Amino acid sequence: MGFDAATISSIANKLRAAVLEMTTAAGSGHPGGSLSAAEIMATLFFSGLLHYDPNDPTWPDRDRFILSKGHAAPILYATLAQIGYLPADELCSLRQLDSRLQGHPDMLRLNSVEVSTGSLGQGLSVAVGMALGLEMAGSDSRVCVLLGDGELQEGQIWEAAMYASQRHLARLVAIVDNNNLQIDGDIRTICNPHSISAKFAAFGWQTFGADGHDPVSLHAALTQAFAQDGAPAVVIAKTTKGKGVSFMENDCAWHGKAANAEQCRQALTELSKCDVSHIRRSEHDAACVTMMKHPSGASHARGAEQSRYPEHQRSNPGDIFPLRTSEQDAVHD
Repeated sequence: MGFDAATISSIANKLRAAVLEMTTAAGSGHPGGSLSAAEIMATLFFSGLLHYDPNDPTWPDRDRFILSKGHAAPILYATLAQIGYLPADELCSLRQLDSRLQGHPDMLRLNSVEVSTGSLGQGLSVAVGMALGLEMAGSDSRVCVLLGDGELQEGQIWEAAMYASQRHLARLVAIVDNNNLQIDGDIRTICNPHSISAKFAAFGWQTFGADGHDPVSLHAALTQAFAQDGAPAVVIAKTTKGKGVSFMENDCAWHGKAANAEQCRQALTELSKCDVSHIRRSEHDAACVTMMKHPSGASHARGAEQSRYPEHQRSNPGDIFPLRTSEQDAVHD
């Protein structure tokens, strides 16, 4: 499956729309940090980088993805629905009693979730253990973990970073969603983790930078990170919290607050101006996702491995599930 920046951007906006609708339907959730990660998730899952089977989330040879910033569960659930692991109409059950889609990912409820997360700082440690276990088992699967920049304030992150370097876990790739905001404000005034790249480099990691909202930049950095050998790699993606919605951008108040119905309509209208091909007005005002599962597409095998797993398929990013909807510059590290 080839990389197409326009398709990735379209999918990212699609994921944003789903995040807005499901959090509004729930009346709670974390839209800000979900919106900032939309291009990261779209590029990882729909440009041929991650190796997985859309028909079997437990396929043994899959690459593993861990959402360490577990409060951004809405962007993960939207991605899982795009792949086909979730029925699209289940998204509006977010945070409901007995729903599989809890406020933070729960591996006991969803077999497409690798590990339950939400206690910040733990995801990288789990990823390190997973990468080491796969290496000891002779697997060439990668482990990819998405971190928030605020959670870099957790000491456990740096213990894991030190151990990953010590064990030369070259098939471990971390991505930092560097939007510079956490629930209480700017990370640089609360407990400044910068320079993030210098810190990871000091721990023996290969470091790469990217514009976290530019699929071309992201794809190039991730391709380099996936190709490096001898050490773990980290991609520091410069992002904007609340990206795509004018009144949410760069405002930490939207870290853990859902839009009301009118705000959701305004946000969806703004997104539709970015990409009108997949968003259309609804005849009703309810903020509820009505997405349609799409068929699988081209092989997902990596490069020369394409013939190894002919029976496994990737989801086709061109078949974007349709929605029926109601209506700063990056800081250098």
